Amino acid sequence: MIEKKVIVKIESGLEARPAALFVQIASQYESQVHVLMEEKQVNAKSIMGMMSLGALEGQELTIRAEGEDEEEAVNALVEFLNSHKE
Repeated sequence: MIEKKVIVKIESGLEARPAALFVQIASQYESQVHVLMEEKQVNAKSIMGMMSLGALEGQELTIRAEGEDEEEAVNALVEFLNSHKE
């Protein structure tokens, strides 16, 4: 299992469009991927789960993955949150 903390740098936060792109990236990997924010943990491959977080710009998330491609999955999602532009 691997996990990394990341600050959301997407201006609108993880609203519909960015959340959908995040889920698309997460779904490309075999590993189980979860996002943790405060007391919540959601499946990163679930659009409803991701939108339920209501993550805003500047909030800290922890991305956790477990499986054969866990490191690649976490790195891709961290990169998305750090570099995505509206």
